[in-house]
Amino acid sequence: MERIAILLPCYNEEQTIGKVIEDFRSELPNADIYVYDNNSSDRTSEVAEKHGAIVRKEWRQGKGNVVRSMFREIEADIYVMADGDDTYPPEFVHDLIRPVREKKANMTIGDRLSNGTYYDENQRSFHSFGNNLVKGLINRLYKSDITDIMTGYRAFDQLFVKSMPVMSSGFAIETEMSIHSLDKKFLIQEVPIDYRDRPEGSESKLNTFSDGFKVLKMIFTLFKEYKPFVFFSLWTMIFILFGLLVGIPVISEFIQTGFVSKVPSAILATGFMILGVLSFACGLILDVMSATNRKQYELELNQLYDRIRRKGDE
Repeated sequence: MERIAILLPCYNEEQTIGKVIEDFRSELPNADIYVYDNNSSDRTSEVAEKHGAIVRKEWRQGKGNVVRSMFREIEADIYVMADGDDTYPPEFVHDLIRPVREKKANMTIGDRLSNGTYYDENQRSFHSFGNNLVKGLINRLYKSDITDIMTGYRAFDQLFVKSMPVMSSGFAIETEMSIHSLDKKFLIQEVPIDYRDRPEGSESKLNTFSDGFKVLKMIFTLFKEYKPFVFFSLWTMIFILFGLLVGIPVISEFIQTGFVSKVPSAILATGFMILGVLSFACGLILDVMSATNRKQYELELNQLYDRIRRKGDE
């Protein structure tokens, strides 16, 4: 029998979690619904237990820490992740699951942006700006066309869940999953969904600027780790450009007079050029290491796939 797990990370969602649980149960009556309480100060756990969810605690603060524990601890064939704030309509869960069930996707993404409901419901302009900025950076980096990089409504197969190295601790987890799936060439499908803003009295835990900075930091870090040659080549170009800007007047003076009077400029230009060469060398070395790690990951993924397939045949 197919095992479906609904994953609901929660922090102070007493007002909405009961409705979310009941709505998902009406759509998927045989699914196991897990609520991971991330140090809530309200009655989130009590309400979730009252509505029949499997409640567990995650003491390390941050959504990324919750997702890491969920992925490690829960065994299922299909996983659905949503928020406990009732912003993602459960009636779209069948559309999310279908490509995973049919083996057409390892991860499906609930696209809030295509039909405009996110912009209609969410009036925080900086959130929309941040979404577009992150989407543009990642799509340019990976030559992809994902519409909604940061949505929290997703479905996964077991292969993706058990091979996903969760490194972020907070709200950058959705961005990390998107980058990981693109870099490791997992099958991805986007499914258009509606979005509704939080009900009155329910407050968002997101901080537009601090969490936005963390997401950009995560992109910067993963860019360095996943595409080191491109990353360090950009720094190489910057160092060499500064070296030329500082050094060309020095070279010009030497050609004309045979002397160098701007010794500090000459030293600075030499330093920039050395940094450029070192950066390029680092990029080459790390690119070889990254390629080796990618091959090793593929081998381990094949082994994991075989274990999952054999377990399914039993």
